[in-house]
Amino acid sequence: MPKKAAGSTKKKATKAAKKTTAKKTTAKKTTAKKTTATKTTAKKATKATKTAASAPAKAAVKPAATKSGRVRVRQVRSGIGHAQPYRRTLRALGLKHHQDETVVPDNPSTRGMIHKVRHLVSVTSEEA
Repeated sequence: MPKKAAGSTKKKATKAAKKTTAKKTTAKKTTAKKTTATKTTAKKATKATKTAASAPAKAAVKPAATKSGRVRVRQVRSGIGHAQPYRRTLRALGLKHHQDETVVPDNPSTRGMIHKVRHLVSVTSEEA
């Protein structure tokens, strides 16, 4: 009987040691999470400051809208040999082949598409 008592004491001591170790690692993890959250908040604050500082510069670069609200887009380079997203954007603008020309509304959506394929197209106002 004495051996069983000694054995059970060892098991209890081992279990207690494991629980203590588990508590320590959990404490470390929560500390790590807190520091990560602080870093993330600092990054967001820095990003917001940079965005606020660069906002006026972007507004100055924005192109003026045409009177009619439409622009003429001409494909001056072929989409062959370019990535699939560029070719899809050309099709979305209504350009089917080299030297094709189309008139599209002048809004942020089409401006974004034109910007994506700016190396393949030329843009003029509809009045010209």
